[in-house]
Amino acid sequence: MSTSEERDGVSLTNLDQALFDGSEATKRDLVDYLDAVRDRIIPVLRDRPLSVMRVRPGQAPFMQKNLPKYTPEWVPRLPIWAEASKREISYGLCDDRRTLLWFANQRAVEYHPTLYPRDRWDHPTHLVLDLDPPEENAFPLAVRAAHLVRRALADEGLAGAVKTSGAKGVHVFVPIEDTPADDVAAATRAIAARAERLDPEVATSAFIVEDRGGKVYLDSTRAGGATVAAAYSPRLRPGAPVSFPVTWDELDGVSPGDFTVRTAARLLGDRDPWAESMPAPQKLSAELIAEGHTIPVARVQAMHEGKRRARARRGE
Repeated sequence: MSTSEERDGVSLTNLDQALFDGSEATKRDLVDYLDAVRDRIIPVLRDRPLSVMRVRPGQAPFMQKNLPKYTPEWVPRLPIWAEASKREISYGLCDDRRTLLWFANQRAVEYHPTLYPRDRWDHPTHLVLDLDPPEENAFPLAVRAAHLVRRALADEGLAGAVKTSGAKGVHVFVPIEDTPADDVAAATRAIAARAERLDPEVATSAFIVEDRGGKVYLDSTRAGGATVAAAYSPRLRPGAPVSFPVTWDELDGVSPGDFTVRTAARLLGDRDPWAESMPAPQKLSAELIAEGHTIPVARVQAMHEGKRRARARRGE
């Protein structure tokens, strides 16, 4: 089998190389998988500024936001001013097969789009909770936390879709009607707090790791400029797992390793379970948003708490 070929005008090279240490897959496996699911992954990437996790032989994986200078002119892009670094970032937009194949050939393994489309800056299309268990082998605990989130959503008249994160946890996505990012962030905090109250022995909203006590962290910070691994995105994890959509009824019977770049396309067949399971956009109630605005922003609260603890250690 040739180690190089061309698809849709994109030269694909070194296809027989190992994808990354522990991947149990080759670069060809990555390319073939992404090409096989292109009709399902491109819709969740289209028109959204994209960050990717790349890995090169002999180098540590790295997150790429700014397109490199050698990027072909035909790759769609969107310049965005980054206040933190005081520079303009040229984000890629993965809107078609050709661009997806180019990213795959660049050994872009993970695909992290923004939660907002390019023409609705500061208006996320989804409320997202990232459920992070305390250990790699604690996925069943993340599933229990996901059901708490589902109950909290249902109590508010909301419904969401669920997928494995492809790492060790679970992602819950709730499509929402047009809402400013600050209000979406507030509503996310409120849902996390309500889910935590349903079973505080399982779930926590504590941002500081040492305060979580072996519980599942309900990460409510995925709003505004944050990104989340896309549905169907591979992950840089042993075995090259994929963030895979499942139904709520299926969630208890799966594990992250069930879905990899070598198995996921076959398991999907012609289906698009992410699109099938996604409810229509829903309105966030004024009461939920107001409740969330009374809850401190996790990172800000953690910063103040860190300073307080440092002063205590110094005896101030």
